[in-house]
Amino acid sequence: MASFSRRRFVHALSGAAALAAIPRSGQTADYPSRPIRLVLPYGAGGAGDQIGRPWVDKMSSLLGPTVVEYIGGAGGAIGAATVAREEPDGYSLLLGNGSTQVIIPLTSRNPGYSVDDFRAIYRLISTSLVFAVHPSVPAANLRELIAHARANPGKLSYGTPGIGTGNHLVGESFKQQAGALDIVHVPYRGISQATNDLAGGQISLVIGVMSDQLKQLGEAGKVRLLAVTSEKRLSGAPEIPTAVESGMPDLRYEGWFGIFAPRHTDDAIIDRIAQATRVAMADPALQASYRAQGIEPDSDSSPEKFQRIVDTTTASLAPVIKSIGLSNL
Repeated sequence: MASFSRRRFVHALSGAAALAAIPRSGQTADYPSRPIRLVLPYGAGGAGDQIGRPWVDKMSSLLGPTVVEYIGGAGGAIGAATVAREEPDGYSLLLGNGSTQVIIPLTSRNPGYSVDDFRAIYRLISTSLVFAVHPSVPAANLRELIAHARANPGKLSYGTPGIGTGNHLVGESFKQQAGALDIVHVPYRGISQATNDLAGGQISLVIGVMSDQLKQLGEAGKVRLLAVTSEKRLSGAPEIPTAVESGMPDLRYEGWFGIFAPRHTDDAIIDRIAQATRVAMADPALQASYRAQGIEPDSDSSPEKFQRIVDTTTASLAPVIKSIGLSNL
């Protein structure tokens, strides 16, 4: 117990030293001088809480008082639009993801903000989607799933958390890349309900975020996990091959959550938040808590790296959105 406390003490000193080295100048010299607000654009108790609250707790000890505010509605658009309109002073931040930062601006006619209304600060975590089938589907990998779908047009169905989600777009991309497969999309209000129906045999396939629920169902033999959409195999489930390994080199998608600020926020403020977040994300206990949820923490992000990820996500999803007519929503 004493050695653990010493490690925590050394880590805290290292974090303090790293933050002390971050330059302050001009209008940011006293930043932050009041509480920072992180807007979670969803209701309490979901993935936003599991990802955002640990960050808030760390920032409260590294930067100063940091609080959560829930502004849900319209799939996250209301919370995102709220932050986009705030003063760019570093006191109103957004926990954004591929849906709020890319899909909603590309698919909604008037979401209240655009793709370019934010500055990326730091990607906190990445998530992979997994293809999971009911055991009655005679497929042990994506190749066999494609062959079975071709032989049974219109008889298979796949569930997602809804129309226009990353899950849905990956499903449509999979169908297109495999030669216009006839698999019926079944949108749900959430992935848990879809997963329950998959285990019960009401649908054939789920494309969902890798989670403890899916892992446990896979271990129990109630579903079969075929492939993940990440670049590399997941450290928490290394036995599941990637879609690339399964013969689909262009079927790659990583979900993510990260910190965003209004577009015109000062560079020095952006850098200070990013540096503090880097210190926080280096904490082994924080990393372990994220991995326990089936998600991968990012200890090597930056505003530049994160913005490239946002741009890459936009470039990859925009053609799919256009091809299935979602841009007219």
